[in-house]
Amino acid sequence: MADSSFDIVSKIDHQEADNALNQTVKEIGHRFDFKGTGASIAWSGGQKAVEIKANSEERANAVLDVFKEKLIKRGLSLKILDAGEPKLSGKDYRLVVTLKEGIDQENAKKISKIIRDEGPKGVKAQIQGEELRVSSKKRDELQEVIALLKGKDLDLALQFTNYR
Repeated sequence: MADSSFDIVSKIDHQEADNALNQTVKEIGHRFDFKGTGASIAWSGGQKAVEIKANSEERANAVLDVFKEKLIKRGLSLKILDAGEPKLSGKDYRLVVTLKEGIDQENAKKISKIIRDEGPKGVKAQIQGEELRVSSKKRDELQEVIALLKGKDLDLALQFTNYR
């Protein structure tokens, strides 16, 4: 019998992220506490990062909090965000938040080591670019691996796809 397998990926639903950003822009425009603060949020680098501008550090962080709230409501993990510190640029504070997508080599090795050390014995994990393919003869073992990885506190958002 052929091996069963699934892929571990870290992808962002760009449509949902865009919707969350648009909702944030709308809320910033309507909320009283953002009036006259020059607060704004926009894509930068073609949906790879978000740039937040405001007249104070607190306002920039408040815009980030609104954006996080909208991402959560849309079912996206906050682990996709890599926020820096607000930096003074002219008279405005700028905050660049990059979106993390894909599993880099270091994290892929860490995940495959977890599967090797703590997972069932018959499970194999292969690194394939920015994703991992996990295979086993038994489907139950694959379910155990998914449960194991969901229980770990990894610093990236994982999805499990192509379950066969």
